[in-house]
Amino acid sequence: MLAIFPKKCLNSPVPRPSALKTADFHYDLPHSQIAQHPASDRDGGRLLVVNREERSYSHHQFLEFGNFLQAGDVLVLNDSRVIPARLRGMKVGGSAAVELLLTEPAANSTWWAMLRPGKRFPVGTRILISDRDGSETEMTAEVLEKNNEGHRRLRFEGTENMLAALERIGEMPLPPYIRREAHGQSAEDFARYQTVYAEPAGSIAAPTAGLHFTESMLAQLADADVEVHRVTLHVGLGTFAPVKVDDVSEHAMHTENFSVPQSTADAVNTAKSEGRRVIAVGTTTVRVLESCGLPMKSIQDKTDIFIYPPREFAVADGMVTNFHLPESTLLMLVSAFATPGELSGREWMLEIYAEAVRENYRFFSFGDAMFIT
Repeated sequence: MLAIFPKKCLNSPVPRPSALKTADFHYDLPHSQIAQHPASDRDGGRLLVVNREERSYSHHQFLEFGNFLQAGDVLVLNDSRVIPARLRGMKVGGSAAVELLLTEPAANSTWWAMLRPGKRFPVGTRILISDRDGSETEMTAEVLEKNNEGHRRLRFEGTENMLAALERIGEMPLPPYIRREAHGQSAEDFARYQTVYAEPAGSIAAPTAGLHFTESMLAQLADADVEVHRVTLHVGLGTFAPVKVDDVSEHAMHTENFSVPQSTADAVNTAKSEGRRVIAVGTTTVRVLESCGLPMKSIQDKTDIFIYPPREFAVADGMVTNFHLPESTLLMLVSAFATPGELSGREWMLEIYAEAVRENYRFFSFGDAMFIT
């Protein structure tokens, strides 16, 4: 179930002002290197390992990831489950097709959504929802209001359980750079745009660094005395919304719900007190850890933490991540992590990205991985 938590995290470190501009995080990428499908095996992709202490990097296969961990490391995963949040339909009384991306639940069993094309669907519009094959269903959605960002609040009729309905008729919310025809998603898309350890439903985008892990790899890591623990951050607009301001420091993140179980908090606190490493799988996990700081507590909360250079990190000692879009908040986060407390991480990370382009790595959600240690 989706959870809405009432309070907001107050103890995350405050970053120093940044002199960086959004355009400073631009890089060129051939369209041919945007992965349209995952590797044939989850752990069959490549892995670029970045050593911050030596300021070096090297090329590997993701199957080798365990070779870079140590007994006693705490590996933290984001176990949020992606909901099939994309729907398609037709305007009632007209012929206009519409694509809906549900972004978050709202009051009175309504949902906020992004509609495309939005201008054709003013308040009062009713939409007849189709299933994954394009056939009409008994579900309809009515546009109740529009906010300043152009998102609509919708009331659905024809189902008593929206999450169950989405599992039956919704499409996975693949990002727009992964090209699929309407009603054209495959079983592979549903299986592979989800981590093997996904549990509580709530994300509208996958925590993609976790897509590389298999159950057997996680078992092998546990056998090697790597502690594997979980947090939950339901990935929403805050993670992937584009930065529309010139000055990085003026960008405002959307809030996202997260939770930390007591077992994870205890494991992190013990590891940090004993000088052992905490390795975050994904930028979303980093955001949870750094929102909470130390000592970590079991918590259910919201965060709008925005991490960019220069930034110190209180908890995460290493990070597994994919290759991110130019000028995105995710690229800004990994740039900060590359050289904590300094601005130089941006330049170094763009150098590493240029190397990945030269070496024909596959980029974005279904692409290859990086391990920054």
